[in-house]
Parts: sequence; C-alpha cells; structure tokens
Amino acid sequence: MSRGPDRRPVERRLHGDLPTVDAEAAAAALDADATVLTSGFGSVGYPKAIPLALASSPRDLSLTLVASGKVGDEIDTELVGSGQVARRFSYQSSRVAREKTDAREIAFSDRNASSIGDEVQYGGLVDPDVAVVEAVAVGEDWFIPSTSLGQVPAFVEAADELYVELNRHQPLELQALHDVYRPDAPPDREPIPLSSPGERIGTAHVGFDSEKLAGVVETEISDSTYTFRDPTDDDLAIAANLGSFLREELARSPVFDDAVHLQFGVGSLGNALMGELQALDFGDREVVYFGELIQDGLFDMLDAGGLAAASATSLALTDEGQERLFEDVERYAEDVVLRPADVSNHPGLIDQFGVIGVNSAIEFDLYGNVNSTHVRGERMINGVGGSADFNRNSLITVCALPSTLNDGAVSRVVPQTFHVDHTEHDIDVFVTEQGVADVRGLSPVERAELVIERCAHPEFAPELRSYLDDVCERDYHIPQDVERAAEWFE
Repeated sequence: MSRGPDRRPVERRLHGDLPTVDAEAAAAALDADATVLTSGFGSVGYPKAIPLALASSPRDLSLTLVASGKVGDEIDTELVGSGQVARRFSYQSSRVAREKTDAREIAFSDRNASSIGDEVQYGGLVDPDVAVVEAVAVGEDWFIPSTSLGQVPAFVEAADELYVELNRHQPLELQALHDVYRPDAPPDREPIPLSSPGERIGTAHVGFDSEKLAGVVETEISDSTYTFRDPTDDDLAIAANLGSFLREELARSPVFDDAVHLQFGVGSLGNALMGELQALDFGDREVVYFGELIQDGLFDMLDAGGLAAASATSLALTDEGQERLFEDVERYAEDVVLRPADVSNHPGLIDQFGVIGVNSAIEFDLYGNVNSTHVRGERMINGVGGSADFNRNSLITVCALPSTLNDGAVSRVVPQTFHVDHTEHDIDVFVTEQGVADVRGLSPVERAELVIERCAHPEFAPELRSYLDDVCERDYHIPQDVERAAEWFE
C-alpha cells in the first residue's frame, strides 16, 4: 500500500532515460487478441493516441477492452466502431458502443465501479496483457495520473506491460489533487485508514515495476468533456422536492447534527440538485461531497463557501469547468481530492460517512425496483457505473428522475421493470417533479400506493392505480400481472 509521505511537487514531465515511442509503434506491438486495461473515468483521463492507432490498424484485431468508467470518443466511438474490439468490460455509453452491444457484435459485461479492480487482479475476470494510461508526468517506476484515477493502480499492478501516454495538454499541477492509496490483497486487507473525506493518506503518483514500462507516448489531446443542457422545469422541481426532503431529514435525524455527506450522479439533473443545495440552510453543519464524480456544480458550491471538501475519482467537467479548474488547480486542491475508485466507491467508507446518495435511472416500478441501464429490459443505454455502490451502501438512498420522458409520452414509473439494477431493498426515497415518496419501512403494496400518489405523472397515475387495484385482488405479498405489465411497454 502507499501512504506517502512522498508528496514533493514534480516540476517536469519526463524523468530518467525512458523508452519513448509513437502511438503506431505501440499499437503494432500489441498482440492481435490482447487484453488491454485503460485509464479513464467520467469521460476524462483516458488514453487517446494509442486507441486511435489501434482503430486505424491494418491488422485484424480482436481486443478485450477493460475500463473502470466512462471513456471518451477515441475509445468508445473510434476504436469500438472500428470493429477491432471483441469484448468489453465495465461502463460504456456511446451510441456506437450501444449499437454494437445490442447487436451482440461486442460481448459486453457490466461491472460495478468499486469492484472491477479486484476482479481483474484477483477474480480471474480477464488475463491482463497491457495497461495503457494517461499521465501528466512519468519516471522510471512511477507516473502521475491526469484528470481521473478510476481503477488505474489495480490495472497497472495486474498488467504484464505498461504504456504511458504523457499528455502535455493536461496541467502538471493536477498532481496536487491525487491521493493514491492501494489496499492490501485479501485476506490480509485492512480497513482503509480514512477518517474524513478531505484527508490524504496516499501519494500523488502511481508506482509500478520499472520492467513493465514498454513505452511512453507523448500527446497533446484534450479530453472528451461533458456537455450539460440547461436545467428543465422538471429538473428544478425535482431539485426543490429533494431540498424539502433534506430539510426534514436533517431536522429529524441526529446523525446529521454535525455534518452531511452527499453524493450525486453525474448529469444536468445533478447540477440542478447542487444548485438547490446552495440555497439550503445547513446551519453549522459541515457539508462534504463523497462520491465518484466531481462536476461543475460542486465548484460552484466550493466557491460559494458551501462545501468543506470534495472527494471523488474523476473530474467530470464541461469545457468551462475544466478551464476553471486548470486556471487555479492549486487553490481547488486545498478542498478537492481524487482517489482510486476502490477507495472513492468503497462500501465501508460510504457506510462510515453516512452518505446521502442521490442517483438517477431510466425507470422504477411500483414496488421500488430500479432500472438504470436497459430500455424495455433489453436495449442497453449505459453501464451501471458506481450507482450500485452508493445505492446499496448509503445511509439514505435517493432515486431522482422526471416522471415522464419524450415530452410526456412515456411514464418512467412503470408497473414492473423487466431489468433490475437496484432492488426494492436498495432505495429509500423516490423523487420526481411530482413529489417525494419516502418508502422506508413500507410493505410492497404500501410502497406502490405512495409511489403512485407522490411520484407518478397525473397522466399515468389512473392507469397505474387501476393496475394496482386489479393485482391486489390476488392474495400475494407482491402481486404481479407480468403479461399486463409487459403490455405497458407497448
């Protein structure tokens, strides 16, 4: 494990006599059926030049690709679209990746963000050949990551070889954000010694066996940053409803007398929710973000003095957000920490800090089961990411989403969801623009009644009520009519 004290600033990019190669040479050196582990999380901090070289390779490749989070177009559009990838693990969300996954041209297996590192290292998920990572500085047996960490330390440790893309577009000052801590291997793994989210317990760099370094590729390519739409009226209503719930919860529970630890899923709705929090009176409580992604709204909270610290594994920012950060990295580093995903998403830490986790979804059903990944239970939209980590382990778990989509034509509250990412046991509270359903302690039918009353759109609530009334004529704990529920999707 690494607990630092070595956090001395690095003042140049290249250290030592390192093997520098171009991207085409690196791509040509990989076996045609190589298993490639990449950096990247939240669409930032991923390698760019080598994936593009693999995409344009004249060879017929059949790669297995493993990333711990969302990566950019160079990987999930160009490389995946080239037909050079046969198998893909963990999160993906690009249109090209969806189409190839749904056509089963790519064998895709979805994994939780917190566990993919252990599965690669110890679980026999894959036989890793090479890790390809992005860095802002590199030496003979270390490198400093760029805008995300994800499962990079675990991937580098597991791979036989390592290529480092040294990206001069990414500021060297990013080193101030990183806190790289490596848990021991089971069964000798000790609890992670993090007492507060703003604390640093590791180093700024990722270490590796110097014999693994196959080459350094110098690049100057920007990340595929996020583009967030302006909040809709529904987003703002959801944010207001969540704010009302939080006010009541903070007044009710003594757990939050001194501090509140929050996590939000990434997206335009997440930014709207953070905007609502700025207007929320937390009194003397310390407000802390402990999640996996830092987005623009958190910088607004930091600048307004409403946030004591923000801990995550990635900087999921817009172009404007990245520019804002890059212009003043060292100031933000006083309060912002980037950690490996097996720390940022660690179930024990989420539980330790009593996190209030707020994530969205595609739909949820009357009994509280949530589908985050597949339309109609069959067509993939995106991977599950870290939502399961927080939904299963947060002290209070909130599912927040508009009650309809397609201009009100489709209800996102359904009788039964045919793909379940988060079960009825995982979610405590549902929030839509219609209201809040706190389903803690309720029986399945009681949950369904409250969800219809508080969260369903008025256009669909009568039909949902009719369905519930009819199935409740059956003498079962969770009454269902699968055929009728399936007709809902027609």
